[in-house]
Amino acid sequence: MLQALAFQIGNQVSYTELGQLTGLNHETIENYISLLEKAFIIFRLPSFSRNIRNELKKSRKIYFIDNGIRNAVINQFNVPGLRNDMGALWENFMVAERIKYLAYNQINSSRFFWRNPAQNEIDYIEERNGAISAYEFNYGGKKKKFPEVFLNAYNPVFTETITPENFEEFIGQPS
Repeated sequence: MLQALAFQIGNQVSYTELGQLTGLNHETIENYISLLEKAFIIFRLPSFSRNIRNELKKSRKIYFIDNGIRNAVINQFNVPGLRNDMGALWENFMVAERIKYLAYNQINSSRFFWRNPAQNEIDYIEERNGAISAYEFNYGGKKKKFPEVFLNAYNPVFTETITPENFEEFIGQPS
């Protein structure tokens, strides 16, 4: 199950699909995920939704607290230039480090991703005191366009694409 999760970072995770891959029932999958969270191996990121009819409500993404653990689980230690999963690793790294930064600095915010049935997506959302900030992660360095449907519906106070060139402030490191 942990290997299946490792191959799905950055994507929505279906407990039903995990059950089919592993031969485990839904309840066992839920129990194992909870145990892995309590052991600080993985964490869940729920979906953001205020419009039940037009957005995915029960979806979740699962990330590893440490990319090294994820890489060890799938025995993948190639350098970035030889990897086909750098986008997923980058997203996992950014979300994990941001959550650590918020916890360390005692900044209380709700954290989500957003996706609608039309496959429009935002990688990471923070909501603090009713204000929404939206982030996209791009290891390749290109600025991503935020979906108009999201911008119009939620009017975020801040949007930014996080790349290797500008990530320091996002994770609380001086540039």
